[in-house]
Amino acid sequence: MIRSLIAAFAVTTVLALPAVAQTAPKLPANADPQNTIIMQTTKGPVVFALRPDIAPKHAERIKQLAREGYYDNVPFHRVIDGFMAQTGDGQYGNGTGGSRYPDLPAEFSNVPFKRGTVGMARAQSPNSANSQFFITFGDASFLNGQYTVIGQVVSGMENVDKIKRGEPVQNPDKIVSMKVAADAK
Repeated sequence: MIRSLIAAFAVTTVLALPAVAQTAPKLPANADPQNTIIMQTTKGPVVFALRPDIAPKHAERIKQLAREGYYDNVPFHRVIDGFMAQTGDGQYGNGTGGSRYPDLPAEFSNVPFKRGTVGMARAQSPNSANSQFFITFGDASFLNGQYTVIGQVVSGMENVDKIKRGEPVQNPDKIVSMKVAADAK
């Protein structure tokens, strides 16, 4: 009797839970799995292509931290409507932290900040990027040559658009998991 009650409770509980398992998004045909990031967010999947051709040290850091699980369950702590969504503080979650690794030297390029551009966040020093990054909602050409471009969203920008706004964000959306596509199963 008790076993059947426990079994019935377990089945009912599992059926009542929201679906959290998300299938991996399909990569674009020309995607390099070693330089493509799959980010599952609370709003849905976002895929971005890294640019090791213009920011090799930054691209490598993003992959390293993703492979370590550093970005899993990290909030979008600063989201400004019409500008960008910032995340990547796996230390404190509020924009004041970084990874255990040293800051990176700037790798500025002539690639413009436009809708879906992924850039590295930094402090006042150009050589202070570490783990935090942002995705622009639209043209942000005023950042050109002042922040390191590390990639471009190739799918899921509609999910970035849904991320809750705020500075700081109250009850923020999060990166559920972030993986290098070559490692995703």
